[in-house]
Amino acid sequence: MKFSILIAHYNNAALFRACYDSILGQTYTDWEAIILDDGSSENEKEQIQAIIAGNEKFKFFENEKNSGVGVTKSKLIELASGEICGFVDPDDAILPTALESAINIFKRKKKVVLTYSRFMACDKDLNPIAPFKSAMQVKNRDPYFFNYPIQIGHFTTFRKNVYEQTEKMNPELRIAEDQDLYLKMYEKGDVYFINETNYLYRAHAGGISQNNNKTKSYDYFAQVVFDTMKRRNLKSINEKKIPEKYTNHQEIFALLDYKNGILYRIKKKISITLQKLFR
Repeated sequence: MKFSILIAHYNNAALFRACYDSILGQTYTDWEAIILDDGSSENEKEQIQAIIAGNEKFKFFENEKNSGVGVTKSKLIELASGEICGFVDPDDAILPTALESAINIFKRKKKVVLTYSRFMACDKDLNPIAPFKSAMQVKNRDPYFFNYPIQIGHFTTFRKNVYEQTEKMNPELRIAEDQDLYLKMYEKGDVYFINETNYLYRAHAGGISQNNNKTKSYDYFAQVVFDTMKRRNLKSINEKKIPEKYTNHQEIFALLDYKNGILYRIKKKISITLQKLFR
């Protein structure tokens, strides 16, 4: 079972070495790494190509022009030849058993279409700060699941053939494209939480969803949630009507505020526990 590691690159060559080394250190060896550059400077592209030079398992492609992360990640999936895919950002890294842990689940559980684990938040030098504590097994086959609050995150892997049965990733997204992927895959089968920390997430000033991009990320995520509501033909959420058109993130997130309540969380935990017992 081949694993395609997908890397969307844009002017991150200075931080790529750790990502590259972490891929080489994987215990699972049947993989390819596909890098798609999204209009970086020539110097940046040359640095990436110098790092991967001589390693045939790494393949380098370029967009004709800067097109955004939605377009780039969509193309990466098309370029993948593996049965299983997973995105790794060029400024992040994965732990040695990240691929093996996911592959083992896909081999054992045929109904699983997507796996995810826990990421470690790190500083700009990839020194660990704290694990993402909200990652946990979510309830499957719930039409009102929108990954809000976020529980599915890095390191996420998925079956390519099942992805091709979805509407596919929205290429117009410039943030929250991962959430769009998760929710579309969720609708096609079971998702499985691997209770391990398998991904190192680097916080730094150039991060696309960090700092000044926070408000934009909320709007993109809310748009993804709204599109999901419409795709599932939902008319209301918790007895509140879903608007006909998207206006702002506050309106969409307000529909989901009940998910933060204690009673709801208790009921969800019981439901997930029962689901685990009978799967």
